[in-house]
Amino acid sequence: MAVILNLETATTNCSVSVARDGQLLAIREENSKNYSHSEQLHLFIENVLQEAQLNRHDLEAVAVSKGPGSYTGLRIGVAAAKGLCFALDLPLISTPTLESLARQLHITEGYLIPMLDARRMEVYAAVLDAQFETVRETRAEIITEDSFSDYSAKGKVYLMGSGAIKCKEVLSHPNIEFRDDLIPSAKEMAIMSHQRFTNGTFEDLAYFEPYYLKEFILGK
Repeated sequence: MAVILNLETATTNCSVSVARDGQLLAIREENSKNYSHSEQLHLFIENVLQEAQLNRHDLEAVAVSKGPGSYTGLRIGVAAAKGLCFALDLPLISTPTLESLARQLHITEGYLIPMLDARRMEVYAAVLDAQFETVRETRAEIITEDSFSDYSAKGKVYLMGSGAIKCKEVLSHPNIEFRDDLIPSAKEMAIMSHQRFTNGTFEDLAYFEPYYLKEFILGK
């Protein structure tokens, strides 16, 4: 049985879960606009392990949300995950942030478009189908009146996450539904990290870096 610790720090939500064979055992999270990651992450790790009646030596892997997302948030999550893996001699797993966001909504047809705010009218977005398979890879893109028109012309489209807020100002196709209340969480990481553990999909602990998508520019 695989016991995996999951860390989600790519956005304002500092989220930690522990799961056994993809089944959630405990979760702790706090969504703060002030980014509580540096203060809360390690506390939340201890909290979920205590709630699940586990200790660090019961873990068989650590999973981290790899991005895209906040530069600082991703750095904090990856540093914590690597530290645990080095200290406990555990494999490191990474999961796509936008996929975990998409998995919060279950549909039978149409398209899931998870997106994160990238400032101004830009978003980080991907397109997935009802089975959470990638239809279009993650991109940084400027929202215009024609954004995602290829998908909304075919059927229902669900715009999810913080990036969907700015889309409301521009997109008005009747097939588009907005779910800007959703944020990435370590809850959905449970099944994703278990699948990767089962498949032996691990990262190189020494060289793994977050998926920033765009270069960090100080002051921007």
